[in-house]
Amino acid sequence: WMGDFIRQNKHIHIGSAVAVAEGLIVPVIRFADQKSLSQIAADAKELYEKAKNKKLQPEEFSGNTFTISNLGMMDIEEFTAIINPPDSAILAVGKIKEVVVKKGDGFGVSNFMKVTLSCDHRSVDGAVGAAFLQTLKTFLENPVTMLV
Repeated sequence: WMGDFIRQNKHIHIGSAVAVAEGLIVPVIRFADQKSLSQIAADAKELYEKAKNKKLQPEEFSGNTFTISNLGMMDIEEFTAIINPPDSAILAVGKIKEVVVKKGDGFGVSNFMKVTLSCDHRSVDGAVGAAFLQTLKTFLENPVTMLV
């Protein structure tokens, strides 16, 4: 949302919030829509290292089209992230926790993780946000489908 019009992006540039001593910075994985999962992981690792070592260049922490904020490593199970304008959405990711669940006639342990999607309804309809979460859930529950 750009104040009086909706910016339509042709590509996906994922910002991922990283806590550093000076505060929060959001390195950007450019053209994530054109990369494999392993390329995205490699880019993220490189950008996080640069962020922690204060080596990010300005173009490496601007221009994101969507942001992911993860507080799982801080033992936070669930939270609501605040959208940074002009973005239209941000995904909040909580910690993965093991939960005892009924499996057949017995019990087992499964991993659960809560995510929350905040959307600016001036540019993202709630039904579109819900469909995104449904697709994300499918991928997370069946990770092999992300490789196809």
